[in-house]
Amino acid sequence: MTGPSQSEIRTTELPALADGEARVRTLFSAISRGTETLVFEGLVPESERSRMRAPFQEGDFPGPVKYGYINVGVVEAGPVELVGQTVFCLYPHQTLFQVAASFLTVIPDELPAERAVLAAGMETALNALWDSEIKIGDRVVVVGAGVIGTLCAYLAAQVAGVEVLLVDVDGGKESIANALGIPFATVVPPQYEADLVFHATGHPAGLGTALAAAGLESRIVELSWYGTRAVAAPLGQEFHAKRLLLQSSQVGRLPASQSARWDYARRLVCAMKLLRDPALDALITGESAFADLPTAFGEICAPQSRALCHRVRYPASQEKES
Repeated sequence: MTGPSQSEIRTTELPALADGEARVRTLFSAISRGTETLVFEGLVPESERSRMRAPFQEGDFPGPVKYGYINVGVVEAGPVELVGQTVFCLYPHQTLFQVAASFLTVIPDELPAERAVLAAGMETALNALWDSEIKIGDRVVVVGAGVIGTLCAYLAAQVAGVEVLLVDVDGGKESIANALGIPFATVVPPQYEADLVFHATGHPAGLGTALAAAGLESRIVELSWYGTRAVAAPLGQEFHAKRLLLQSSQVGRLPASQSARWDYARRLVCAMKLLRDPALDALITGESAFADLPTAFGEICAPQSRALCHRVRYPASQEKES
């Protein structure tokens, strides 16, 4: 990103490979639309610029900055046990890069590289399910059928006895919900009284919908991140009478309930296992060539865009297929 709503491809030289490093040729990356839109538009608040840094970001907010954290590639050089392996890394959009081998996660053979770009989204959803303390038999509403919201609904539906309703004002997303076997609606039915609500629209108005869907002493897990935008949360009406709990969730930290036994590496491996279902391909709604990324970014991040996970294809992926 070179400035608000501007981006370009730049060339850089890689240094000699150091001991313990691996060189990776990218097959696919993907645009994390919610976060990368805020970066693309220069809306990262000054107070959050340190916490918002991607693991291998170059430059500082608001820009110019090299940003991104979804990268799937093949190891070309480095530790012998990794050479030839397909790996995931929290690396920006770049054709060829090198990092310490410890930052790479080998993608299991049963997970196609094309689908592995959903790994970061699945990690976020998994963390949210932990934060939610979901229980057997819960009635769950997920407000916002983007990648994160839909993955939360997908995971919640696999808990025994749980009823899930995925809600989005865009009725066009019903086909994706149907592909995953998740009930869908454009509005929450009156007096639905959910036991647990996830909010993932990225829009302040959606938080009101989430609060209204919650039953007595329910938990609302807030997954939206608003950058510099002010949020008018409707905490009057029944918020106090219902004794509602508004719970934040952020993938950058493991919940206290998991931190004694889990680390980020174990969580990512688990997310990979959870992506084995081919039905999840429905969340990948478009693809662009890396060379076209500067133009594609503006289209994908535009307010009228209906993109979910937008995959970026690199020349190396075509070589692998041939």
